[in-house]
Amino acid sequence: PWCISRQLWWGHQIPAWYGPDGKVFVAEEEAQAAALAKEEYGRTVALIRDEDVLDTWFSSALWPFSTLGWPDETPEVKRYYPTDILVTGFDIIFFWVARMMMMGLHVMEEVPFRDVYIHALVRDEKGQKMSKSKGNVIDPLELIDAYGADALRFTLSAMAAQGRDIKLSASRVEGYRNFATKLWNAARFAEINACVPVKGFDPASAKQTINRWIAVENERALATVTEALEAYRFNEAAGAIYTFIWHKFCDWYLELIKPILSGSDQDAAAETRAMTAWVLDRALKLLHPFMPFVTEELWAKLAPEGEGRESLLILAPWPKQQGLENAEADAEIGWLIRLISAVHSVRSEMNVPAGAKVPLVISGASDGTTARAKRHEETILRHARIDAMSFDKVPAGAVQIAQKSGRRERAGLF
Repeated sequence: PWCISRQLWWGHQIPAWYGPDGKVFVAEEEAQAAALAKEEYGRTVALIRDEDVLDTWFSSALWPFSTLGWPDETPEVKRYYPTDILVTGFDIIFFWVARMMMMGLHVMEEVPFRDVYIHALVRDEKGQKMSKSKGNVIDPLELIDAYGADALRFTLSAMAAQGRDIKLSASRVEGYRNFATKLWNAARFAEINACVPVKGFDPASAKQTINRWIAVENERALATVTEALEAYRFNEAAGAIYTFIWHKFCDWYLELIKPILSGSDQDAAAETRAMTAWVLDRALKLLHPFMPFVTEELWAKLAPEGEGRESLLILAPWPKQQGLENAEADAEIGWLIRLISAVHSVRSEMNVPAGAKVPLVISGASDGTTARAKRHEETILRHARIDAMSFDKVPAGAVQIAQKSGRRERAGLF
């Protein structure tokens, strides 16, 4: 008969007996099965116990190699056993994980995996375990229909801190859907400005300070994401690539290069287009494990014109460090970002209207800081909404911002 021959709960086996016409009687003891059969047939009948019964956790213990064709020495067994990692919940470590280890050592004389990743339990936004009776179950298919599979994947990854359960809510998924939209818009900006990968482009040859800076930031993101993934700290890896793409690449780099792309210096514009494409390609690779669908789509759309890609993004090699450290560019653009951010913060605190422009006075600046401010004066005026910048004593009544760069310096808004 096709019906299940036993019932199990956490490895507890309940045997089954067959009647003369194939009907199944499940009971703890044979006497109980006989009583059930007598009630069914109206008389005592001979029962045959099912001989083909295997404890659930015993059969599950064979999973790492039985699914590969064992006991035959198949190519799959040779290729995929042992595996690298098992991902599981904490509640079946003893029932399943331990048994797979024991059976792997006994049958294959090798452990089935080297690492075990204990994933978090997904709860509702209030931290309660999901239950149909409570009505707090979140259907992942509904979230995917509303926000996309990439947004849900990234949400779970970003919240998967080790030792902490996930409090899932639709608003968190919606937020990471907006992140995917931000990436798409950045790629669209690159496409509109003809930022396509240049074969043989060497980022170390960049001369523009802003381009050297973004190369350094990309190297940092690569190091952080790689280290976190290797240590199974998926939330840290997701956070690093999120910060790089949204805050470093989109909020600052793409904004700061707009004058270069529209300027008259064709060499600087060509370098910036190549750097933008190079950084975006590497960012797609770092984000791909978390958002495979949108990154794969953009990988194809941003291919070199007339050439296409050598492979799908999922088959592309992981980026490598290229030693692009540049302390000078890092310090200069870092100073510029801190100054503009500080001005934005003060404007917000003082409720200065977004459209209003105010003068900026930089006082007590070193020669190096003064030179930086003059080099980036146009950028400061535009992004900080400043109508004039000067170097003098901070006038009375001005709102002051204190910064340190070698010695104490002040910027005053009035």
